[in-house]
Amino acid sequence: MPRKANLLLIDDDPNTLASLARAFRLAGHEATVCDSALRAAELIRAQHFDLILSDVVMPGKSGLELLEELKKAGVQTPIVLISGQANIEMAVKATRLGALDFLEKPITTDKLLVTVENALRLSRLEDENRELRHRLGKHELVGSGPAMQRLLTQIDRVAASETRVCILGETGTGKELVARAIHEKSPRHENAFVTLNCAAVPAELIESELFGHEKGAFTGAAGRHVGKFEQAEGGTLFLDEIGDMPVAMQAKLLRVLEEGEVERVGGDKPIKVNVRVIVATHRNLEDRVKNNEFRRDLFHRIYVFPLTLPPLRDRLEDFPELIAHFAGQVARQNGWKEKSFSNEAIAELRRYSWPGNVRELRNIVERLALLAVGDTVSAEDVRLALPAADTGATDAASGKASTGQGTLVQRTEAFEREVLLAEIRRHNFHMTNVARALGLERSHLYKKCQQLGIDLQSLRKPE
Repeated sequence: MPRKANLLLIDDDPNTLASLARAFRLAGHEATVCDSALRAAELIRAQHFDLILSDVVMPGKSGLELLEELKKAGVQTPIVLISGQANIEMAVKATRLGALDFLEKPITTDKLLVTVENALRLSRLEDENRELRHRLGKHELVGSGPAMQRLLTQIDRVAASETRVCILGETGTGKELVARAIHEKSPRHENAFVTLNCAAVPAELIESELFGHEKGAFTGAAGRHVGKFEQAEGGTLFLDEIGDMPVAMQAKLLRVLEEGEVERVGGDKPIKVNVRVIVATHRNLEDRVKNNEFRRDLFHRIYVFPLTLPPLRDRLEDFPELIAHFAGQVARQNGWKEKSFSNEAIAELRRYSWPGNVRELRNIVERLALLAVGDTVSAEDVRLALPAADTGATDAASGKASTGQGTLVQRTEAFEREVLLAEIRRHNFHMTNVARALGLERSHLYKKCQQLGIDLQSLRKPE
């Protein structure tokens, strides 16, 4: 399905501008008109456009001169030139300067619309290819163990639908990769996949990031800004760390999900959007609802199909595949010779607890590829590269429980602490499930955590 685009139309003939703008707006696009190349350069500096269509022969500065100026300035926006005085020399020069296409007047509305749709499709593919080259395969889900196979089956099942998905998992387990996999397997895969980390955007800016803003909407709003919902038109919007979204913003997001339209900050009319929203969080949303930190009505809107990602410590059988994948990825990125890992090195990596999950494993593999001498990474290389301990408090307690140090009471408390921490992490901080697994009342579980010095808030902090 074609997506809406923000177009800039440049021509010194007001009748041509009016005719083009009307045709594009009827096709569902937004069109900004401009009667000179000089004014167009100012607009392009002030705001984002998906495509620029410019006449060639204009007073002051020609379309060819504007094209050359923009390309020298590093502007990536695709540009189509249109001329009523076209010749082969002009068309060749336009192509050499970087024009996406060169059209000769008169041109029918249908041909113009097809040209624009093709230009937008090509531009999107180029953007995706640039991102893929930059990330070198980071979108691939790796692993053939039972936990990953169950996850892949669920992804295949939900991708073909419009069902809202809530991805749950610890920091570093690959929530964005799963969201992208759902998008790429869905009917929306030809359109944009747009992401926003709700925890990374200041509370006062998140509305503008999601819904966009008009010029002058607030101090510093020098031009129109198209928000994430409009950028994702026809595609998928992935909202990471939804559990950290400010409560005031949650109400506005709920309205968009219910009504299917956004209103830019400073705008005066709603804009219809056709977007699939996928969310993710490392937090326990049910607990946040009970603590009035997350709206119950929004929770029920987004928590339709929960997908829980297994932590790396529960995927020991996937280690050889993951390590080989990351070793190859790191080698390609840096132009290095790819290193292999000995069986002993893999066994050593499996013994580590991996609080940072798959993301941490990739970082360790890169560290080992850089530091290990020779073509094969050894167990000793791994021991030198891994952190000395997970967390001091946990290790101290573990030492007393397992090495026979301390009094009976101290050893008993240390053992209880180990059990509680393991169950809390295994159930991804879902305290109801932890209490059920341990045969405790929730209130008793919280008291026990307090007695044993387990700070749940600190444990939940992203790494």
